[in-house]
Amino acid sequence: MSRQAWETKSESINTAFLELKKKHPEKLTRRLDLSWSNWGFGREALAVSAARLSRNGITWIELHGNHYGPDLGYAPKETLAVLRDHGIAVSGICGMYSAENELASIHALARQAAVDYIRRELVFAEAVGATYMLVVPAAVGRSTPYDAMEFDRSVETLRLVADLFVRHKVRAAVEPIRSAETSIVHTVAEAKRYIGAVGHPGVQHINGDVYHMQVEESHIGEAVREAGNMLASLHLADSNRRALGLGSLDIDTVIRALYLIGHNVEGRFVTPEPLGPGGDPYPAMHGRPDAAQLDEMVAQTSRYFREREAEVLA
Repeated sequence: MSRQAWETKSESINTAFLELKKKHPEKLTRRLDLSWSNWGFGREALAVSAARLSRNGITWIELHGNHYGPDLGYAPKETLAVLRDHGIAVSGICGMYSAENELASIHALARQAAVDYIRRELVFAEAVGATYMLVVPAAVGRSTPYDAMEFDRSVETLRLVADLFVRHKVRAAVEPIRSAETSIVHTVAEAKRYIGAVGHPGVQHINGDVYHMQVEESHIGEAVREAGNMLASLHLADSNRRALGLGSLDIDTVIRALYLIGHNVEGRFVTPEPLGPGGDPYPAMHGRPDAAQLDEMVAQTSRYFREREAEVLA
């Protein structure tokens, strides 16, 4: 029986990985840095979240970009104190973009809000040592385009703050999102085109997400390799957007692809973000979390990822 197309692509990645393993075993010595995106924890106290991550061997956190106004969001000094108490450092900032603060909006006030939001987050990001900040070119939660000029408006608006990414020593990581959730930039190839259009050294990276990739890309492992050294972080969830190991995601091939692009270096991360099934996980951002469910989700994901990584490298 002939192989399915995805099997052929996965086997090609496996063959390349085995070749790397044979010829350059030293490149597989360092393990991937496992972080966690905490905005899905809702209104939970940061100390509680940090303690959970620490218990499960996760020493990095991608913080919810919650500086929606001048008086809102994490305070740098207090945030660092809490994280240090639990042996956790900041990997990046999960920028959040709605119709109210959108780079591609037809409403000037919304674009200005996006510019102001990014300015606030970059000041915070530098203060807490974040290496990247997520940028989504259009609002998450608005899948119907306003018009044919969204891409151009988004590029023009992001250019207004591109210098600040360099000034604050934070990488802008453009995230492709599935077309059911946003109106432009759905694939790695489209993210590269967007980055090329911005044309600025401060905007040169990508944040991938395997949940969106399984919808928009022909093969997740190939998309990871296409992102290559532009990949700052990769969001992880299983095929059903639950904890790793509870769906049908071929995580072994994803891990192989990550090692093939040399992602196991300082400053690059894999970042679980299991949000649960359904079309709109975002209300959880403001809700009261179920601590027991979160405990199990983090434990399952961390354990399964490290088990599969060890198996791939064995």
